[in-house]
Amino acid sequence: MNWPLYLFEGAELALFMISACVFTVLLFDPSFPVPRQIPNAVLRRLLMGIAMGITAILIIQSPIGKRSGAHFNPAITLTYLRLGKIASPDAIFYVVSQFIGGILGVALTALFLSRSLAGPSVLYAETVPGKYGTGAAFAAEAFMAALLMGVVLWTSNRPSLSACTSYFVGILITFYILLFAPVSGFSINPARTTASAVFSHVWTAIWLYFSAPLLGMFFSAEIYLRSQGKDRVLCAKLQPDPRYECPFLCNYPGHRRRTPALLKNPVT
Repeated sequence: MNWPLYLFEGAELALFMISACVFTVLLFDPSFPVPRQIPNAVLRRLLMGIAMGITAILIIQSPIGKRSGAHFNPAITLTYLRLGKIASPDAIFYVVSQFIGGILGVALTALFLSRSLAGPSVLYAETVPGKYGTGAAFAAEAFMAALLMGVVLWTSNRPSLSACTSYFVGILITFYILLFAPVSGFSINPARTTASAVFSHVWTAIWLYFSAPLLGMFFSAEIYLRSQGKDRVLCAKLQPDPRYECPFLCNYPGHRRRTPALLKNPVT
């Protein structure tokens, strides 16, 4: 067991949710000055996207992110389980920690912004299908997840590009929020959606926020395996860094393995 890594995964999603809640309040709660100063909702969505893109970059590049792999998303962890890079018991602990961390992140924000966070214009930064319906939301979530995982696999498994993975992720998140937030709310993360729903008590189409991200990422993983081969999946870290020991079944050049605990019984 690698309890520090599990705690890191929970902390990463907690930080992501704190950022999501705080910036949603600042940009969309009418009691704050920004909605009055920037009445254009599209521009505020762009600002929201930039804020969350930067948040993701900072988490991925942080010391805890580079140690745990910076998944902070059950769909990413389960995709790496499918790829044989993490053992089943450890994937379970990663996923449980991500759900707990997301809920704690919203809870901590609610301690300071309870009235604004619970308001109808914010509602705990919930993710629900938009005016285009459930089908469009499902398609959007699956597409975003597939593209994100495809980019992560293509860049993180190439030493010449791996240092840029976090920036690609941040750019994608920025445009996802700008373009797809009105369609699905932008989640691609079952733990992220659950964290908001626990407090908003809105579980609308919750199934799609569990199934679409996983299906999209599995699809990209399968395409990558068939086109590049299993030996080109080097590591389960979003941004491998040889300066940090690796807990995974890792073939990334220069990586030191931290402990054999996570290397037992990998999925093949």
